[in-house]
Amino acid sequence: MWIAYKTIVIKEILRFVRIWVQTIVPPVITTSLYLLIFGGLMGSRIGQMQGIEYIDFIVPGIILMTVIMQSYANTVSSFFMTKYNNSFEELLVSTTPNWIILLGFVSGGIARGFCVGLAVTFTISFFVEIKAFSLLIITVTFFLTSIMFALAGFINAVFARTFDDISIIPNFVLLPLTYLSGMFYSIDILPSFWRALSAFNPIYYMMDAFRLGFLGIGSVELWKAFLVPISMIIVLTLVANALLNRGVSIKTE
Repeated sequence: MWIAYKTIVIKEILRFVRIWVQTIVPPVITTSLYLLIFGGLMGSRIGQMQGIEYIDFIVPGIILMTVIMQSYANTVSSFFMTKYNNSFEELLVSTTPNWIILLGFVSGGIARGFCVGLAVTFTISFFVEIKAFSLLIITVTFFLTSIMFALAGFINAVFARTFDDISIIPNFVLLPLTYLSGMFYSIDILPSFWRALSAFNPIYYMMDAFRLGFLGIGSVELWKAFLVPISMIIVLTLVANALLNRGVSIKTE
């Protein structure tokens, strides 16, 4: 089982490293534009947010948004291509357990999220001073976030029938939820109705915990910020593994 897992992970890593111009460079450029427009041009007019300079306030959100998108994108595109090329049949006829297959693809998503997140953080360090209030909180939040969205990407890939199907969720679900999670603003400044509505956005809790790890400020209790993604990881894992066991949209390809 270890050999099968290692093989899948190495294949996943080599896949996005070979096309680094498409997988690593674009997020770095996008990050630079976010900091230039929102932090540099608008930040001086906005002033401070929760007692923190605005450009420093948005840095954790920009990094975590990259981790979310890249972890999701790697898993959904890789597994869909495996189905599309019918190469997944090789795994089906092998003795590799389904949970090892799932773990391998999810680990690949985590690896890409880490690599791109590190590249983005390095780029940001040229614009602002990177601060770390708690490396433990940052690390735990990163892993919970990347695991959760790698699993979500896997489930999306299972049901996807065309290339268009793998872009619907990122564009119409993930991106809006990310922008509405307090990435560019503090939830505390919202009216009570919208603040209560934000409590149903799982990305809000991860964003808040990640900002706490960097800046030492947060709007929700840390245990709650960790409990939400952990609960969703458990649910998504059970769903993804059940889909593999039933061969949904796989064995009939």
